[in-house]
Amino acid sequence: MMNQYPAWKYGLIIFVVLFGLLFAMPNLYVSDPAIQVTSSKAEFKVDEAFQKKVTELLQSIQVDVKGSELADGQLLVRFKDTESQLKASDKVRATFTDYTVALNLAPTTPDWLKGAGGQPMYLGLDLRGGLHFLMEVDMTAAIAKSYLELDKEMARLIKKNRIRGMRHTIRADHIEFTFKTDQDRDAAYDLIHKDYEQVILYESDAGDRFALNVKQKEAAIREVKAFALEQNITTLRNRVNELGVAEPIIQRQGDERVVVQLPGIQDSAYAKEVLGATATLEFRMVYEGLQSAESRRVPAGAKRFKRRGQGEILLKTRVITTGDHITFAKAGVDENGQPSVSIRLDSIGAREMDRTTAANLKKPMAVIFIEKKVKIKRDKDGKPIINEDGEYQKRFIETKEVINVATIQGQFSSRFQVTGLDSSKEASRFALLLRAGSLKAPMYFIEERTIGPSLGQANIDKGRTSVVVGFVLVLIFMAVYYRAFGLVANFALTLNLVLIVAVLSLLQATLTMPGIAGIVLTVGMAVDANVLVFERIKEEIRNGSSPQLSIHAGYEKALSTIADANITTLLAAIVLFSFGTGAIKGFAVTLAIGILTSMFTAIMGTRAIINFMYGGKSVKKLNI
Repeated sequence: MMNQYPAWKYGLIIFVVLFGLLFAMPNLYVSDPAIQVTSSKAEFKVDEAFQKKVTELLQSIQVDVKGSELADGQLLVRFKDTESQLKASDKVRATFTDYTVALNLAPTTPDWLKGAGGQPMYLGLDLRGGLHFLMEVDMTAAIAKSYLELDKEMARLIKKNRIRGMRHTIRADHIEFTFKTDQDRDAAYDLIHKDYEQVILYESDAGDRFALNVKQKEAAIREVKAFALEQNITTLRNRVNELGVAEPIIQRQGDERVVVQLPGIQDSAYAKEVLGATATLEFRMVYEGLQSAESRRVPAGAKRFKRRGQGEILLKTRVITTGDHITFAKAGVDENGQPSVSIRLDSIGAREMDRTTAANLKKPMAVIFIEKKVKIKRDKDGKPIINEDGEYQKRFIETKEVINVATIQGQFSSRFQVTGLDSSKEASRFALLLRAGSLKAPMYFIEERTIGPSLGQANIDKGRTSVVVGFVLVLIFMAVYYRAFGLVANFALTLNLVLIVAVLSLLQATLTMPGIAGIVLTVGMAVDANVLVFERIKEEIRNGSSPQLSIHAGYEKALSTIADANITTLLAAIVLFSFGTGAIKGFAVTLAIGILTSMFTAIMGTRAIINFMYGGKSVKKLNI
């Protein structure tokens, strides 16, 4: 009989409706502002005793705690408002320095719903508040560093093969090796040509100077840039994890830039300090010659360094080991209660330290703290200065200071302590940078935005209002203009909205303001298919067809038009997602999901209801 669905189609639609209701339901439960406290070290436990300490601490500063719970080795403390959350976070972070404290939104989803797999959507930075940074990698420094590493490798190879009289200099875009004879130069040419395929070799002789120039190929330069970007992204992820940020976004933008979004974080200065700095250590023996540090002449084999709070000091030029060989760093206090950082070295660093301390008992060794920062030059109005090539003008700041000088009392290798730090906060920051690793190349901030929690809530309220107003206006129009059929379309539209939220929640997608814009657009677009179908049904009735034939022809003839319109919009959404970034991707995701769900609800959903109402019945007039 005409206009009837088989039972399995009704069963499928009922299943989809129940699925949508189940996975959309967690979003009805408002999340609590919370802090999440974790520990990555076995000696610092997150247990009931620690939970009691945190609760008592928060009570002492009169912060109203809504509740706390232990799960999966972490403590979650809930609050009634964001003001209490931020106050508690600062206090807990300052008191329990060995733990990681993250701002979070704790869902209030019932256990039975969690057990069924129901989880609310994540909220983006613009809805939750936090920090947004756009950072650029200094590729000039990355290429220079690659030439430095190449120079060391090639010089070592040439010396190993006993080619004498070599000198080597790193130029702006190549390395120059000079030799006393052309035979030595040719021998070096053969060695490098055999082992290094990614370089171009060319000679430039002048008198008794026989030079071999080494230049990296364009493909090699591209690899250096790509590797620098990827390694910096990895390092930034490690640093963000150390900051204790829940649900951060760190993604590549183009060939040289990285977008970093830190939901819930409000301390911009501290975040920039941790993300952008490169910090490492050097260990050197103190120069014990007759030359004093006050004399301006530096003797051979020595180098002058600034000593924190104590003028200058002469150290030996030989570096025992560097921060590159540090595998673990943890802030703490020494036996005198002063801030310290416990260090652990890898096998290479431990071997050098063991050899040096064994040979220099009762002699002083110094620890040098090296920090590099890149800052953009700005004009008197505070705007960045851009050079003729369209690049930001930068200045590089490197500080080197001796933070500790201690006498070697006994032989040690992989484990020791560094003291001489100003405060426990500096020790924590220093340990964080050492643990997270160094940046492959310096990075600088070219864009920064701070979004407060109150603004995030305002965005949520405005987004909700826009969706509700658009949704209600469409419902009213459809009900008035298409009567009973309009009510059917309204049911399908409501189901479509539920399915969009359910799919976003199931995928654990992050909802942003552009995402809400995509939902609002989908609400308007979702009725397009029903309008096409209903207008086609009315046209068939005007042409004299029976109600049953009109319904059948309306859906059949409008299907190709509906498919064409939605497929082209879906392709546009795919392109936006493929080539867009952050906000544009959020819009594209909700738009694509909305198109797919609206196709289902507007065609199959409404057809099922109308078939149920009119299918197999004698109908003289349609209420359309």
